[in-house]
Amino acid sequence: MMALAEQTAVSAGGDIGTIARSSPTAAPASFPRVWAVDFEYVARSGEQPRPVCVVARELGSGLEESIWLADGSGPRPRYVDDHESLFVAYFAPAELSCHLALGWPLPKNVLDLFVEFRAAQNGRQPVAGFGLLGALTHYGLPALDAVEKDEMRALILRGGPYSPEEREAILAYCKTDVVALERLLPKMAPAFDVPRALNRGRYQRAVAEMEHTGVPIDTTVLQQLETSWDDVRVQLIERSDVAYGVYEGTRFCTNRFASYLEREGIAWPRTPAGNLVLDKDTFKEQARIHPQLKILKELRVTLSQMKLSDLAVGSDGRNRCMLSPFSSRTGRNQPSTSRFIFGPSAWLRSLIKPGSGKAVASIDWSQQEFGIPAVLSGDDAMREAYVSGDPYISFAKLAGAVPSDATKRTYPEIREQYKACVLGVQFGMGARGLARRLNTSEAVARQLLEQHRRSFPKFWAWSDAAVDYAMLRGRIHTVFGWPLYVGSDPNPRMLRNFPTQANGAEMLRLACCFATEAGVRVCAPIHDALLIEADSDDIEGAVERTQMAMAEASRAVLDGFELRTDATIVRYPDRYVDERGVEMWNTVMAILADLEQQAD
Repeated sequence: MMALAEQTAVSAGGDIGTIARSSPTAAPASFPRVWAVDFEYVARSGEQPRPVCVVARELGSGLEESIWLADGSGPRPRYVDDHESLFVAYFAPAELSCHLALGWPLPKNVLDLFVEFRAAQNGRQPVAGFGLLGALTHYGLPALDAVEKDEMRALILRGGPYSPEEREAILAYCKTDVVALERLLPKMAPAFDVPRALNRGRYQRAVAEMEHTGVPIDTTVLQQLETSWDDVRVQLIERSDVAYGVYEGTRFCTNRFASYLEREGIAWPRTPAGNLVLDKDTFKEQARIHPQLKILKELRVTLSQMKLSDLAVGSDGRNRCMLSPFSSRTGRNQPSTSRFIFGPSAWLRSLIKPGSGKAVASIDWSQQEFGIPAVLSGDDAMREAYVSGDPYISFAKLAGAVPSDATKRTYPEIREQYKACVLGVQFGMGARGLARRLNTSEAVARQLLEQHRRSFPKFWAWSDAAVDYAMLRGRIHTVFGWPLYVGSDPNPRMLRNFPTQANGAEMLRLACCFATEAGVRVCAPIHDALLIEADSDDIEGAVERTQMAMAEASRAVLDGFELRTDATIVRYPDRYVDERGVEMWNTVMAILADLEQQAD
């Protein structure tokens, strides 16, 4: 058997090669067959896909199956029950979601050419993007004309019934993507890190399951909000702006805001031309420094970004959208900020509500972004600080800022100061940025950063070495090989942050795999947490299985070290709560109640 990386013409038949199975440490195993698969389907907002057809080709023998599925009577293609074969697709969650919609089992061994193209070009910008057309263009392969492709997509999305001629055209169009896969695979294969490619394919299975499950939404309240949103919006401004006086009707007035800042003595970033910087990130940062701005920040996000009609909620009351795995440079998911329930303002997350007899739970890693670099850097002091349960007060103790018996309760203000320093360091923040976050002088910020360097010298050596490595080698990668290529204009701050964020993404992906494979209904991944669902009587067991999965994932990434997890359970009729949005949610609910009373 020749290795897949040595193949030059997969479609020519013969042996299929040696590929490691689903984990980075698994022993190699031979795949006797390789199937290239593509579905066409209709996907309405928030709904599970409705498959129209599938074309599958076994690349060794050339055996091909074209099956019409739109009328619900198509047979199952052979590859579905061929558990020894390799399933190849481009952006596999789409195909795997069709499996779940049809009640078919998911293939065990998945190779997603989208993910591998994304990995091969991460940090670069392909001429035609990261889609299938972009990959074909990059490798100099022929592709269907973009206009023709758009016309066929429009035909498919129109929905049935389809004429015999349309049906034939759709099947032929589906076949072109399978042919594209057949051409792409031998072009891409020489660069594959095969065991890790299969591990990434394993995550795409979990993504399909999470997208299939979705997040339970209180559609009654959502409908009330949609119906009354114009009135709610006006009253929300009136009630929230009382403390600020910065709106004229529904318009945010920059001059009024400047006057407010002057009255409150708040220093605010300005452009070189002297104008106030009013983007989302600046408001978020300033609200951290000045808590009195929190409601104004939430109000601006709510009014400027939120369109309730964009939230993707299906007829079964569940929020579903593409999780867009591997779309960020760190390999994290990047779902739509308007379609995904965790994208808009934090208060809207209280629309998450389990159904009758059900419960949801949020399980998150405790201080993951401290624990990961503590272990990977080999800094014993930093590791001990994590093990203490409160790394921020531990840092303050190491710096001599609080006595050895200090706790979060006895020294809350100093702890917050040292916490801000720790979080700032993790994101490459300098003295000026830290001074703004703490609303203090740059001298104080520099002193805190120097204390961090003295307290955790191995961490700093490791962090500096990561930047140096990336600059010298032109690339940096995670413990499981997710790469980032350094371009001609590197960002040292981003490179410094990459090992923590990208290895955190590896950890989340493994946890999703372990949890879904253990039978947990995972509704969604949330940066460093999982939202799960179960019957109320079974939720504790589901939480336990999820915590075991997350512990196993942390051990895999951190060479045996286990990060702690915390769980919050919400049973019907209660709803999910994000503490950052409680005040705004309560205000909106009070407005809805008043409007309903007025209507009566």
